[in-house]
Amino acid sequence: MNDVGLEAYLTVGAVLFVCGVVCMATKRNAIGVLMGVELVLNGANVNFVAFSRYTPLGLDGQVTALFVIVLAAAEAAVALAIALNYYNNHLTIDVDRGTELHG
Repeated sequence: MNDVGLEAYLTVGAVLFVCGVVCMATKRNAIGVLMGVELVLNGANVNFVAFSRYTPLGLDGQVTALFVIVLAAAEAAVALAIALNYYNNHLTIDVDRGTELHG
């Protein structure tokens, strides 16, 4: 049986993180930016779980990853509520038009 090493998990986590950052930087609508944030959080989760498996420090990476997933769900719910409210008022979710939010 061929065991996958820590480097492979860290590479997958880094690729997810970079894809998320690129998605956040290039997308113009709020939904695309939220998808990028979720990719960044999932990349961090892969690293947490990998470090908990491959280090003898006794880190609870699974518990931390579960906490991050709950945090991401709450963040997505609040951000989608804001995006829907913005769409109802301005008929677009283009993040470049967010300057109209100034009071």
